Amino acid sequence: MLAASAPVTDAAICRTCGACCAYSRDWPRFTTETDAEIGRIAGKYIRDDLVGLRCDGNRCSALMGAVGTSTSCAIYAVRPDVCRACAPGDEACRMARAKFGLAPINGV
Repeated sequence: MLAASAPVTDAAICRTCGACCAYSRDWPRFTTETDAEIGRIAGKYIRDDLVGLRCDGNRCSALMGAVGTSTSCAIYAVRPDVCRACAPGDEACRMARAKFGLAPINGV
């Protein structure tokens, strides 16, 4: 009997992508975060003007790894709401993946 393959989870898809975190320096911004929530993020990841996360070019400075191969977020547990809102397969995801030549996910 063949073992059933494990389902591919949204988290697993994101760990092999990272396109949304390298799409635009305008994306990792603070919108609804409180001062206390922003205070939990290490200062080296926050822009000098305090409106969002620091970027190196278009790439969020908290993004670790290679886009489209293997990525992780250095501040995942305290990431801003805009990062939490991006979902695998949604419009923002499709747009970011297309910029890096990655196929759409979730059949959309």
